[in-house]
Formats: sequence, structure tokens, C-alpha cells
Amino acid sequence: MEKTKTISELLKGSGRLVRLDQRVRERSRVLDEVRASLPSRLGHAVVSAGVEKGRLTIGVVGSVWASRIRYFSEATRLTLSEKLGTQLLVVRVRVVPTPQGT
Repeated sequence: MEKTKTISELLKGSGRLVRLDQRVRERSRVLDEVRASLPSRLGHAVVSAGVEKGRLTIGVVGSVWASRIRYFSEATRLTLSEKLGTQLLVVRVRVVPTPQGT
């Protein structure tokens, strides 16, 4: 019977898991930066954020919040381009479904 491994031990042994861990950390950083760049009442509506190929995608909890956040999209794009050290060309704001039971 094989000894149980901790998550950190599993991450060390698998390149795919290491890449997944890096991607999760990167998305978490982007989410934190997006929330920080918005007024606090709007930042609370942001549930996901990610950067891919120069596109910042922001996931929010409802269409009213999405509309309000779109007004800040250009300022957010410029701020995050500088903070993340990458050129962001476009910002997409998407309404994401909330999990059942919340």
C-alpha cells in the first residue's frame, strides 16, 4: 500500500499540477488587482478575473454590476497593464452564474 502524499508533494512530482498551481495563483493575483482597482462597492461584485492573450476578462455576479463595472473598464485596463507588467488590449465584463444554494 502506497503512503498518502500531501498536496505539496503531489505538486512537486507533476508538471501539469505545477502549471495548474501557477495558473491558479496568477488568476488569484489578477482577481485581487481588479478588485483593488475598482471602488469597493463594485469590487465586491467581481467573482473571477483572468488575462489571456492581452484580454482581461472580469466575471461579475449580475448584469447591473456588469454595466457599472464597464464604465471603469478603461481605467482598470490601464492600471492592471502597469501593475501586471503586461499589455492589456481589451476588457470583457461577463455575468457569471452564481453557485446553487448561495
